[in-house]
Amino acid sequence: MPLTEQRPSAVSAALAKDRLGVPSVVFFVVSAAAPLMVVAGSVPTAYAVTGVIGVPFAFLMLGAIFALFAVGYVTMARHVVNAGAFYAYAAQGLGKTAGVATAWVALLAYNALQLGLYGIIGSAAEPLLNDWFGASPPWWVIALVAWALTGVLGLLRVDINGRILSVLLVSEIAVVLLFDLGDLLNAAPSGISFEGFTPGSLFVPGVGAALATVVAGFAGIESSVVFAEESKDRRRTVPLATYLGIAIIAILYSVSAWAQTVPTGPDGIVKAATDEGPLLIFNQAATHMGSFVATLGSVLFVTSSIACMIAFHNTTARYIFALGRESVLPSVFGRTSARTAAPMTGSLLQTALGLIVITVYAVSGLDPVTKLFFTFGAFGGLGLLTLLTVTSVAVIVYFSRNPAGETTWRTRVAPALSIVALSVIIGMTLINFDTVLGVPSDSAIRWILPGIFVVAIVFGVIWARVLKSTRPEVYAGIGLGPQAVGGGAK
Repeated sequence: MPLTEQRPSAVSAALAKDRLGVPSVVFFVVSAAAPLMVVAGSVPTAYAVTGVIGVPFAFLMLGAIFALFAVGYVTMARHVVNAGAFYAYAAQGLGKTAGVATAWVALLAYNALQLGLYGIIGSAAEPLLNDWFGASPPWWVIALVAWALTGVLGLLRVDINGRILSVLLVSEIAVVLLFDLGDLLNAAPSGISFEGFTPGSLFVPGVGAALATVVAGFAGIESSVVFAEESKDRRRTVPLATYLGIAIIAILYSVSAWAQTVPTGPDGIVKAATDEGPLLIFNQAATHMGSFVATLGSVLFVTSSIACMIAFHNTTARYIFALGRESVLPSVFGRTSARTAAPMTGSLLQTALGLIVITVYAVSGLDPVTKLFFTFGAFGGLGLLTLLTVTSVAVIVYFSRNPAGETTWRTRVAPALSIVALSVIIGMTLINFDTVLGVPSDSAIRWILPGIFVVAIVFGVIWARVLKSTRPEVYAGIGLGPQAVGGGAK
């Protein structure tokens, strides 16, 4: 084959190397978790919907569980380097067919988490536009602006995205800490209480709904491994970024959830959260520090939404790229830009799906917050929990066949403990899924959404068997990442 025909293939099969250090990867991880969005949205929702005041303890407990999961996860990352992390780990640990099935679950979950964000940006920006310009554009107009920005950035160099996220994220965390300080300096007459940090405040009726509500706040903690191929010194960068991301998220959320209870007292937080919802922290900031600080927080709430979109767009595009590179998806999706090394086709697919979703919701008149943001977020969060559990199983099986000099704690004990903990959370989520979705207990959608993942798994198994019988060279390359390019991923 002439050299001019080989070169595009070589370019299209490679992500950029050595562009991301620990800070950049941490920014992707924490931006995907969207701190201000969680603190302003998920925390008051957890208080209001469940009546449980142990939300601060819930964040610390979940942080410990996710750190336990990360032990096996980052150990696996040292031996299997692939932008499609969950997919590759399942393929190399549980078999190629399981890997493809896991891939469909990952695509559904990440697309849901990313696309659902278009439903919140309008409600976040509309009050500001109304105050500043006296204009109240439809939510979908604002969503389209965010969609266009995210789409353009998705085609740029990954390190450029990392720098943008760093600015947005540092500003976002700074204002959250400022809000927390304002709350702590304005305690209720009863004084500062630490009740929310006690196990007894969480393990009460409603604990399942509380955990299911706040678990989505950790979405993104696993994305560090997705950027392993683009990281500097990945054996150091990936583990450090993962643990730092989990620690930052768990501590920040826990402290912020507790701080919201300080001005109201533990006995008053449920009523305040029910009455004020996502406006609670902004109203508290306006009362304690003035309207300017509250407005600044509202601005950063908008940028938090955009930062989260950018992070999930990049993560999802790399999953699509990983599957295209190995021809599990059409090979056109395994192409990167010759100029930026960004996963071009996968990014464009994300942009196209975003336009379709925004259009459908705008034309049908469905509520973007409850029917898009919350529903897609709950669906994606359930899929993410499933992926974490499957990955922990894959880690144990992989290292039982390939000891690779790793310790028993990293390859068996920690993954086994995380399987137990994650399975319990999945069970609680399913039991309380109607509460999370905000639908009646007899609503069919509480079972339809989990059922979609079952259908995806079945489809993935069938597709893997089809590949094995019709394209054995592709099947042989499943989960091998860059190594598959010379074989199956043509």
